[in-house]
Amino acid sequence: MSIRPRYRRVSALQRQFFNREDLLDMYDEELASMSDGPRILNVVGIGGIGKSRLLQELRGRTSDTSRTARLDLQLPVLRQQEDALAVLRTEYGAQDVRFDRFDIAYAVLWQRVHPQLQMDRGNTPFAEESEVLSKILDEAMGLPVFGTAAGLVRITGRAVANRQRRRRIEEDPTLRELDSLSNAELGHAVTYLFAEEMRQSAEERPYVLFVDAYEAMVPTPLPGGRSFASDAWLRDLLGQLHGGLTVLASREAVPWAAYDRDWASVIRKARVGGLPMAARLDLLAQAGIVEIPRQRSIAEASAGVPFYLHLAVDTHLQNPVPVEEAATSEEIVQRFLQHVAPDEVRILELLSVARTFDLEVFRAVGRSFDLPTNVLTWESLTAYSFAYPLPQGWYRLHQLMIAALQHHLSDRVKRHVHAVLRQHWEDLADRMGTGAENSGVPRSSPLREAVYHGIHGENLSPEEILRHADRALGMSSRQAVDGMVKDLRDRLGPSAGVRPAAPVPAGIRDAADCLEAESKLELGDAGGAIALTPVLETPVRSLVSARLALAGANARRIAGESSLAARIFERVWEGHDGEARASAGFCVADIRMWQGDFAGAFALAEEVQGICAPGEGVIRGDLKRLMHLGYRFLMDFSRAEELLEEAEAEYHAVGAAIGLANIRTNRAELLAFTDPGAAVAEAGAALEIQRDLGAQHEIGKVYTAMAIAQTRLGLLDRAVLSFGNANTALDRAGYRSGRARADMFRAFLLLRRGDRGTARELLLHAAREFEICQVYPSLIVAIHRAAERTGLTHPELTAMAGRARPAVRPLGEAEDLRRRTEAVLSMFIEVTS
Repeated sequence: MSIRPRYRRVSALQRQFFNREDLLDMYDEELASMSDGPRILNVVGIGGIGKSRLLQELRGRTSDTSRTARLDLQLPVLRQQEDALAVLRTEYGAQDVRFDRFDIAYAVLWQRVHPQLQMDRGNTPFAEESEVLSKILDEAMGLPVFGTAAGLVRITGRAVANRQRRRRIEEDPTLRELDSLSNAELGHAVTYLFAEEMRQSAEERPYVLFVDAYEAMVPTPLPGGRSFASDAWLRDLLGQLHGGLTVLASREAVPWAAYDRDWASVIRKARVGGLPMAARLDLLAQAGIVEIPRQRSIAEASAGVPFYLHLAVDTHLQNPVPVEEAATSEEIVQRFLQHVAPDEVRILELLSVARTFDLEVFRAVGRSFDLPTNVLTWESLTAYSFAYPLPQGWYRLHQLMIAALQHHLSDRVKRHVHAVLRQHWEDLADRMGTGAENSGVPRSSPLREAVYHGIHGENLSPEEILRHADRALGMSSRQAVDGMVKDLRDRLGPSAGVRPAAPVPAGIRDAADCLEAESKLELGDAGGAIALTPVLETPVRSLVSARLALAGANARRIAGESSLAARIFERVWEGHDGEARASAGFCVADIRMWQGDFAGAFALAEEVQGICAPGEGVIRGDLKRLMHLGYRFLMDFSRAEELLEEAEAEYHAVGAAIGLANIRTNRAELLAFTDPGAAVAEAGAALEIQRDLGAQHEIGKVYTAMAIAQTRLGLLDRAVLSFGNANTALDRAGYRSGRARADMFRAFLLLRRGDRGTARELLLHAAREFEICQVYPSLIVAIHRAAERTGLTHPELTAMAGRARPAVRPLGEAEDLRRRTEAVLSMFIEVTS
């Protein structure tokens, strides 16, 4: 087979050829007039009109005095904020834009989404490209680094030698606020800092951002200019790109000004129409089609759409002998397919099922169907005008050609191709996971593609979807999981009123809901998770149904619906015997203990320990730590200390950084009762770790432990400050019962200062909060006993204690618990006659 010469699609007559005289003038004007505010040139035209090629030409005509980058939204992964910003950061970074503050903020967001992972060169985004992150990791000398702004900026002070650069990082007000932001707010801050870095870079060299195929992100605009939330991050980014120019290609003019008038002064529309007849004839003549009747026939059939003109040229290069010409654009496609070698047509049809492909994908598909897979065939296919090159040897086909090619495939063949592609992507994920291959794609991308092809090939179970998602999370890619959710939603249909094109296998919707609910829980959006997890009395035997129920129960527990959460946990524990059983058992034991059933919680914890799989070391550590907390609340401090050491050993065995950090919190809490002097020092060390982690609820607990110890030591002024810091952190975390516990011990401080009235109100308030949250009945009883000993009893408190007492099921005799409670209360209060 001879290789066709690659056709040069743009000649020296490009201005006339494109019929874009006005558009090119607009672009030149925008380049010359870039100002402090954002500017968008919206290139609008129908599919196939040549917008993508025009953007390539505009980028090529941009002088070296401007930095440029391109975002192709046809690629699914680039429709997600984190991945898109990562690509843009890499492209602009290679052109000497310094992203110090953005890199730190992006690392903070990454760590927030992946708290189970430590920052190192293998995990951390941009660890090699980013000078500041490389210096931070080098300065750490192999010690654990936790991705919070406070921790990273503190290390920056030692790692960055340039004084001006160091001060710019240390004094940045946005970086200072990151650790107190919610995950959603942190995402906005990351975008803001990217735009800020670009704005500052524009002071020395302007920049242009080319965004292609906006319609792929929002395929169906809603009435009144509204759009799906999927483009919110893009609007947020483009609206903040001051000092630069964005060229945005779309099939319809972006309607943003309809709901925000400020966009009207930012967006300039440039409509790309069909080529005039003279330009069509010029293009065909330059390609070697010189017969006037043939030129005229093709030019009229193309309707001026460059895609069809280029396809006619491809046909001519395959078969220069004149034949009966096409009368319509559809016939142009058919003439092309008729004059291409049958094997090439067949493999093009099969490759149209892939969203992107490289030489290895081409070979995998070709081998499966006994088609040629040699390099000559590959180079011939990728030379066609509709094969768009992507970075690092990847390609995608033009959407109009995909539609034409897939029209010839039966559903059965499509499913088979999807199955082949799923296997290929899974194999690639395995090889990349072992470091045996670098394919030029992120490590987690093959897993997303495997899920996409699995659901379209109808050979991927809901349980396998969750396992692929778990594996992607293990590769530090929440973005890949969010992409899987989007692909699942697209397969299910964009809304409840739209039916999918083909039947959806049972359980796929539940898998999508489960992954999205778990994602919302990580982001702290309990309300969003609850909306995805209605309480249904349905079986929970499958992994998907069990995890979906657990996500809903955890969301309801966070929202304060402890009893409902407990019922759901119990139902999963009793009705599920698969992979989620250990997690369900831990959740049941945990909530039983906080509701006062220590005996039942410990018995269940022992049972769950026995069923933990070898890879569930973190759950074993959690169970040991749960029992430590139980003994501490039962005020059996010697046994609590033994279990704390056992939990620490479990966490050490699996390198569980978060578990080990929480051990430091628990040790400070324990020492507050057994050795208050040592507790203050331990709390100080724990605070350093928890501040680096940004765990507000743990920070609040550590400050509470410090305040309890300081109260016992008589350092009352310091204790007041510590309780204030505890309340700030606990309120910020929304940890209602933790705040009530701090208030209980603060009441004891007030008693020492003689403020009996405020102490009484605080004790009453703490007991009310425990009852509302349906937790800590043993502490309600202890509060009532403290009130009795100090002469601060109240009828409401007596009633609450009466309701709480039957709920407490301690280990051992109730009299032993009563005696230990009296001993602990004596640490803080004196008997009042």
